[in-house]
Amino acid sequence: MSVTKIAGVMRAGAYSPNHIGNDAAIFNAAAEQLRKRGYLVNVYSEEQFRSGTMGEQVVVNMCREAASIGKLQQLEDEGVLVINSGYGIENCTRERMTRLLLGNGIPYPESLIVNTNEAVIPELKRAGFTSCWIKRGDFHAMHKEDVSYCRHPEEAQDVLQEYFYRGIKRAVINKHLTGDLIKFYGIAGTDFFYWFYPFDAGHSKYGYEEVNGKSRGIEFSEEYLRDICCKASDVTDVKIYGGDAIVAADGSISIIDWNDWPSFAPCRAEAAPHIAKCIINAIKAARNDKRI
Repeated sequence: MSVTKIAGVMRAGAYSPNHIGNDAAIFNAAAEQLRKRGYLVNVYSEEQFRSGTMGEQVVVNMCREAASIGKLQQLEDEGVLVINSGYGIENCTRERMTRLLLGNGIPYPESLIVNTNEAVIPELKRAGFTSCWIKRGDFHAMHKEDVSYCRHPEEAQDVLQEYFYRGIKRAVINKHLTGDLIKFYGIAGTDFFYWFYPFDAGHSKYGYEEVNGKSRGIEFSEEYLRDICCKASDVTDVKIYGGDAIVAADGSISIIDWNDWPSFAPCRAEAAPHIAKCIINAIKAARNDKRI
């Protein structure tokens, strides 16, 4: 049997804020695990991927550029196996993610989806929002200012106006949830799942972990957390995922953020073989179905 060739596309640095090294490390670790299992992995930058002609029938990627995602989707439509799916990556943009999670009964904060040029103070007050989070709705966060914590509706209005001046037309406003902040990582079709308290571990991208502060160690069901993450993985069509959740004082859990292929920074060595396994299983399934 001929060696399976895989195109590995790394994430552009602009979409790895404060995590360029970590994102590259998990990608390279997963690629090396695939090579150890007999697969040929050709690595490309997003720019090379967008400008070149792909010959591989499997694309493993961490893409975030809009043009890259469009090309991934085109390749999928042509029968190429893409992990994570370009459609799944697009589903992780804030507005799509919010609609998908809430629409499928996955615990998620009460949210408003708004145009950035509209007056929102009355609606926030009607909805009972005091402190809240504003997140750009159109795409993945690239800067700290793409996610903003607001202490009251008036501040939220000011922040929304700043988004409008920055050219961001749509935003998601999440009601702030109090409780323990946890970060999680998972890989579909494997038994890998990892969670931890980012504030306690000093793990941060933008410093927003300080809003909820040190964890209280509220008891919760890890099995339930895994279950809702598996459901979110199916709903968003993202196999390699991570995110954040809040554990409320009563032990209930809400996902507050959902990401395609995160850095797995605190568990990289453990995660890489499982990422490879997920990819290999997808390749075998596609071959059995004669899709590649």
